[in-house]
Amino acid sequence: MPYANASLHLGHILEAVQTDIWVRFQNQIGNECLFFCADDTHGTPVMLKAKELNISPEELVAKVRTEHMATYETYDINFTNYHTTHSKENKKFSEIIYKAALDKDLIIKKTVNQYYDENEGMFLSDRFIKGTCPKCAAENQYGDGCEVCGATYEPRDLLNPISTLTNTTPKLKDSEHIFFDLPQKESMLKLFLEEVNIQSAIKNKLNEWLEDLKPWDISRDAPYFGFEIPNEKDKYFYVWLDAPIGYIASIENWANSNNKSIDDYWSNDSEYEIVHFIGKDIAYFHGLFWPATLDSANFKLPDSIFVHGFLTVNGEKMSKSKGTGIKTDTFAKYCNPEMLRYYFAAKLNDKVEDIDLNLEDFTQRINSDLVGKYLNILSRSSTFIQKNEGFLSSDIDEDLINTILGNAEQIQEYFEIRQYSKAIRLIMDMADLTNKYINDKTPWKLENDEATFVATTAINAFRILSIYMNPVLPKLTGAAFKSLGVEIQTYKSLSDKLISKKLEKYTPLLTRMEPLSLDQFNEEENNMPNDENSDDMNTIDIKQFSDVELRVARIISAEDIEEADKLIKLTLSVGDLGQKTVFAGIKSAYSKEDLTDKKVVLVYNLAPRKMKFGLSEGMVLASSDDNGGIFLISPDEGAKEGQRVK
Repeated sequence: MPYANASLHLGHILEAVQTDIWVRFQNQIGNECLFFCADDTHGTPVMLKAKELNISPEELVAKVRTEHMATYETYDINFTNYHTTHSKENKKFSEIIYKAALDKDLIIKKTVNQYYDENEGMFLSDRFIKGTCPKCAAENQYGDGCEVCGATYEPRDLLNPISTLTNTTPKLKDSEHIFFDLPQKESMLKLFLEEVNIQSAIKNKLNEWLEDLKPWDISRDAPYFGFEIPNEKDKYFYVWLDAPIGYIASIENWANSNNKSIDDYWSNDSEYEIVHFIGKDIAYFHGLFWPATLDSANFKLPDSIFVHGFLTVNGEKMSKSKGTGIKTDTFAKYCNPEMLRYYFAAKLNDKVEDIDLNLEDFTQRINSDLVGKYLNILSRSSTFIQKNEGFLSSDIDEDLINTILGNAEQIQEYFEIRQYSKAIRLIMDMADLTNKYINDKTPWKLENDEATFVATTAINAFRILSIYMNPVLPKLTGAAFKSLGVEIQTYKSLSDKLISKKLEKYTPLLTRMEPLSLDQFNEEENNMPNDENSDDMNTIDIKQFSDVELRVARIISAEDIEEADKLIKLTLSVGDLGQKTVFAGIKSAYSKEDLTDKKVVLVYNLAPRKMKFGLSEGMVLASSDDNGGIFLISPDEGAKEGQRVK
């Protein structure tokens, strides 16, 4: 579940593509496979991002979810349901699971000595503390776990801690927190790890962690964006409690709209298997904490947990500062998104290892495999079919077709165990074999009937290859089936024959790709939001700064707003640019009489915001001190209304 504070990057698409291919394959071979996801919405980062944008957290997560869904659609990710963890369903199940744990004495309370940012006036969540890992001494690690050695720890164990919000050293402060008593579930988790389908490397790591279980902190203090804990004051469920419960919530949201019951899908009596696709950084949560909380409420446990590595670009970690931070929407402007699906499939396996998007290799592979091998079969063969007035022959060469059909079981096994790269390699070998068949038979030297026979055989081979490729390239293979005059086909159709049929004149389905470079993407990536995959969390570039239009303005009039404790209504003159109305939170520092004719700096191109007092058309700049003082920023004498501030 992607976090709801930023746009999606290509790493999100890697996970979604891996899952989508597997889901499409399962349905293609006749299994019912349902695909659920949701935006992960709660926590301090979302709260602070909303504050930065001057909107409510609810507005932010709704806006981001709409954007995420559109992006996934661009990459043809076919969810059964895409929901949000900020939902009534998720609140319901979070409280059910918490109450069940409470009833079984799995909930304990204890005072924690937690980091507190005095400048922000709030306790810091793990992701807003950075420092040196206490296990391996790696620097610049977050407060909940080390990305270098994989260790998890308490934030207070971090060495040389720094608040990422203010770059100050946080202070330790006492607070009573609520914990899930994870050590009580040790024997249950040992049995779970024996039975769950998960990569051996991850299982070994989980068993290692199992030897050092600690109670899991599931509460956070106000202010916090999330669900309040029942019968507690100013305590909220930590996002990592309710986030995975979002899987169940997404299913119930869909089930309720389709006259079905969640019990059919996520109960111990369910006939469905539960399969998770996750990144390696959250294996601890899904392999230990999540099954423990599910078991405490008698919910069905996951049957399989498939863990994947991260995505690098040209051998580098995805990062704006290195020029490798590519957003999904930007990538789609320069390249058919489905080509990325193919490239990922050609590199993905069942190992927990990172894969690299090498742009030069990407272009070469698409041109070589899809244009030069796969589609080349249809392009070459169609020429001879058109010479036969568009009609296929009434028979085919069974030897070639049987060879290609003979690989169906192996292809199926590779997709089932997520060895996509091996499946792609075998499919391309068969495409090579088919092209070799055409070359060896030299239809350009044969009589019309013989040439049509060769071409019809090759087109039947192409049809089978399209079935194999359909989970990876649903749009391209869909267009291929349409060009053959057939519906989208499944494994049940493998042994069908395409003969004695008239085909429409062939139209190219894909053209050769032009080379891609990071420079192309970087022109637009300057505005990539800082998130957990960016190395430069507290920097912006010159283009971002230039996008903010600052103007000198003069306050014509100032009016108190009786219903508002902090706001004053300012009418500003911006010279030849006219007037602006701004609602400024400066009443504690200024009286309306002090403000008339005062010159200020106005954020001129800020989008208007509708408030219950009227429309605010900008923002005036001010500074503040630790005591809550507010100081309007004014230009030097001589600055004229409407001038651009540079």
